Amino acid sequence: MNQPGGFKCPSCAFPDPDHRKKLEFCENGAKALAHEATKARLTREFFAQHTVTELMEQSDYWLEMQGRLTEPMRYDPATDKYLPIAWDDAFTLIGQHLRALESPHQAEFYTSGRTANETAFLYSIFVREFGTNNFPDCSNMCHEPTSRGLPASIGIGKGTIVMADFEHAEAIFIIGQNTGTNSPRMMTNLVEARKRGIPIVLINPMPERALIRFTEPQDIVQMSTFGSTAISSEFVHVRIGGDLAILKGMMRVLFEAEARGEDVLDQDFIKDHTAGLDALRADVMSQSWVDITRISGISEEQIRRIAQIYIKSKATIICYGMGITQHQEGSHLVQQIANLLLLKGNFGKKGAGVAPIRGHSNVQGDRTVGIDEKPTQAYLDRVRDVFGFEPPREHGHHVVEAIEAMERVMPRSSSVWEVTSRGRSRIPSALTPRWKSCT
Repeated sequence: MNQPGGFKCPSCAFPDPDHRKKLEFCENGAKALAHEATKARLTREFFAQHTVTELMEQSDYWLEMQGRLTEPMRYDPATDKYLPIAWDDAFTLIGQHLRALESPHQAEFYTSGRTANETAFLYSIFVREFGTNNFPDCSNMCHEPTSRGLPASIGIGKGTIVMADFEHAEAIFIIGQNTGTNSPRMMTNLVEARKRGIPIVLINPMPERALIRFTEPQDIVQMSTFGSTAISSEFVHVRIGGDLAILKGMMRVLFEAEARGEDVLDQDFIKDHTAGLDALRADVMSQSWVDITRISGISEEQIRRIAQIYIKSKATIICYGMGITQHQEGSHLVQQIANLLLLKGNFGKKGAGVAPIRGHSNVQGDRTVGIDEKPTQAYLDRVRDVFGFEPPREHGHHVVEAIEAMERVMPRSSSVWEVTSRGRSRIPSALTPRWKSCT
């Protein structure tokens, strides 16, 4: 909120618009900003009055509304309370635990997207100098298929559009994303696109209200008359797990038209910028319409209809969310979205490209500055050259591997011991975690 020229909303993954409206906000943003501006404080007096066991009985909402921590705290098993600890003592305690490990790889360094770029960068250098690439990160649980799958298709694990591209798109597809709930700022772009008559195709198991009809909070007339703007021109009620079938069905329509001699593919773009068209065609055409409709739960007629929307558009944006990435075939799905866009040259031009709605609370930024359990050798070479130490070269743990490693070392039934200033004390069994990690 202290940014020059305006504030950055911490609510969702969608970028800030260029302030075309005097007041642009959403309910989620208002809540997030109000929470950021809270004056409530959690002091040592609060923790002196409550045991950890008592606090565990409270709701998440109640705990959050108590306010912000004002100093470092550590758990004291003898009293079942959090006690204040000086910063120097806290760093000393952390150092004691880290130096006591037999190997740096026994520590897991988890990061959240709430970490700023500068902090995340220093954190990544510290951990690599300590000797490991164990960086389980919150992105492992959301857009990892984008980070790993998309580069194999287009060389980068990020979106290829900018905000202005929405103004030039001739069709917009939204797959596996509850925009009104999770990226409400994006609704402004969709409303403006629909007012220009741009078709918006929604593919989702859930017919989210905002993506069907949306009332703009900044539109006084709509708010006062209970009016709304129709957003999706076509809602495709896909069966859960059926996205891949729809994508291949759409590509089959394109290849069928190509076989009839119709000019539906961008042949120049395909020739200059792609490889593997024959293999893709063979794979898609091997899928029968019986299987495509059975798996997707969508009729051949509707798939052909939305494919025609794509064919007619000279500039298409495909947006997708975690409905695509939180999927057993997540990376494959991301690559098939890229394939569909490549067939009509929807990269490198205005109004076209892929838009993974990711980066919530700086997840993407952390990745960019080094929070990566599988760093490239070129990156590690630069770390070595700039900072003067040899970083670890072997890959580290992502979230699932970190949990599995900790469970192997410390079974669920084992006791957990907490090192305290008074010696070794046992944590109450009700509070015993399944593992310990440095976070």
